[in-house]
Amino acid sequence: MTGRQGEAGQTASGCGRESGAQREGRGLLHRRLGCADLTAVPEVRRALRELLRHWRGQDTKDVAELLASELVTNALVHTDHGAVVTATVAASTLRVEVRDFMAGLPVPRAPAAHLDTHGRGLVLVQSLADAWGVHTHGVGKVVWFELHGRPV
Repeated sequence: MTGRQGEAGQTASGCGRESGAQREGRGLLHRRLGCADLTAVPEVRRALRELLRHWRGQDTKDVAELLASELVTNALVHTDHGAVVTATVAASTLRVEVRDFMAGLPVPRAPAAHLDTHGRGLVLVQSLADAWGVHTHGVGKVVWFELHGRPV
């Protein structure tokens, strides 16, 4: 894919409700998400919004939430072992990584019909992110994107 690749190096347990183990600090969001736990999507959005509270430009924050939601939803819907989401803010770059534990790399594809609501996630990431990519990581993969903003 495009851009540079990073290392996630995280682990998560199998299916079931996760405790939501997290590490958060200045410039870091780290959450383990349980298998098929779609309630985690708005939780990740809120945590990302808090992480980005010192960034200028509501448009960039909105795009970050949208793209993170897409990647988290994909990982939870299309895998059987939960996911790990990590977001870091360094200087003027936000990097969001979503690691899952299923083999196979995702491929952006155009939705089959103009009213179809499935299959748009990676197309959105490809269109809106400043950089993005996918790399294998042990058992599974990491899908990531970067956005450039301006800290306050």
